[in-house]
Amino acid sequence: MKKIEAIIKPFKMEDVKEALAEVGIEGMTVSEVKGFGRQKGHTEIYRGSEYTVDFLPKVKFEIVVADSLVEKAVQAISASAKTGKIGDGKIFVLPIETAVRIRTEETGDSAI
Repeated sequence: MKKIEAIIKPFKMEDVKEALAEVGIEGMTVSEVKGFGRQKGHTEIYRGSEYTVDFLPKVKFEIVVADSLVEKAVQAISASAKTGKIGDGKIFVLPIETAVRIRTEETGDSAI
């Protein structure tokens, strides 16, 4: 099993959710987060004063999938979140040792 974390632009959230559903991924956790990478924020003017916005709003998807679905999920996220502009985001794939469904106590792939 692998955990996929994807940090994307907020307006791409629905596109990514639909793309993941198309490849058979049902469960996911989505959080509103703030951050920056190479983009390093931007400068805005508010009431005549200039200030820097360091942390930009992003959306973070967290999904746990069987090893066989990792490539499809990463491709689906990448294709649906891409705008071609700076700040499109990142995808991280991490190993998962085990998963337990609390209600039924199933473990491993059957728990996801």
